[in-house]
Order: sequence, then structure tokens, then C-alpha cells
Amino acid sequence: MSTDNLLFTKTHEWVKMENNSAIIGITDYAQHHLGDVVFIELPQIGNSIKQFESFGTIESTKAASDLYAPLSGEIIEANTKLQENPGLINNDPYGEGWIIKIKITDKEETKNLLGPEEYESFLKEENQ
Repeated sequence: MSTDNLLFTKTHEWVKMENNSAIIGITDYAQHHLGDVVFIELPQIGNSIKQFESFGTIESTKAASDLYAPLSGEIIEANTKLQENPGLINNDPYGEGWIIKIKITDKEETKNLLGPEEYESFLKEENQ
């Protein structure tokens, strides 16, 4: 999947806007640095999340990391396939490895996110 239509956080989550909802996952960069994902804690449908606050945990063979919300909203769907096959995050982070879908409460928050080029620049700075 192309990342041209995605927005990103500095904590390596991505978001794909779809009208009043958004799909959220972690970036290819994040899954690569985590290593093999072995477990993901999915939040409950109906829970509210706030921008840049933790909404779950992802565990790999190397470490456990918090997942941070790129936008505020209400969780309307969780990718339950990840409970049986968390490796989908490694194999297809921008497709089958999506984590949650939310109903967005404030589209203005997208101004706090990075576009594809900004995210690439951020990665280059972070890896110097």
C-alpha cells in the first residue's frame, strides 16, 4: 500500500483518514525496529482515546512498547485477526496489519501530524 495518503506521528503510528473515521497502525519503520511481533493488546470497542495518549501495548521478541493515538476518537473496530496472527503487523503494516479504526472527534488534530515527506525527514534526523 502506498503511504502517500497517510499521516504519521513521531512515535511511528500511521493514520488513514476515511471521512469521519480513521484507520490506525504502526509504520514499517516501527515494526522493523520492534522485530517479530508476538502479542498486541487491543482496546475495547466503544472506548475513547485521546491524541498522543497510549491506547494499547505491542510486544515483540525484543521489547514491549506502548501504542499512541494519532487522533482523538471513539474506537469503532479492532483488528481481531492480530490476536491469532500478530505477525500481520510485520508482514503488512499498512494493510492487513492495521490495529484499530476510530470515529474521529476533532479533525483539526490532523494539523499535529506529519505528512509522508515530513515523516521521512523526521526518520532521517532520528537516525543520524
